[in-house]
Amino acid sequence: HPTSYRDDTPPPAFGTTPPVPQPDQRIVPAWAAGIAVASIGVGAGITGIGCGAWLVLQGLTSVTLAGVLMVTLPFAGLAMAATAIGAAISKARAAVTKNVYEGPVTHHTEIHNNSTTRGAFFARTRNDIH
Repeated sequence: HPTSYRDDTPPPAFGTTPPVPQPDQRIVPAWAAGIAVASIGVGAGITGIGCGAWLVLQGLTSVTLAGVLMVTLPFAGLAMAATAIGAAISKARAAVTKNVYEGPVTHHTEIHNNSTTRGAFFARTRNDIH
């Protein structure tokens, strides 16, 4: 199967040259064509991402305090409004309860020394307060 072709016909002295058949039997497998197309797409995508990153970084180099404050001011206002609305809703939903206790109240503040300790490594001490 020849890999080259030599045309031995003499060229005309003047005028156009007639077409010469040039047999080409190269066959590209489908997987190779798919990989080629995918690599072109990935390369174009990475180039786009790189250009976007470059633009973002160029913008970040010119950041000033006034610019940051101007950008974050609407977000701070929205956060403050959301907090105020949430507090108002929370207060509106809070139930008004008045606990009224009737009866004698006694405080037992006497401490009896009934302490027990159990365990060797993880000791537990229990003090009984009456």
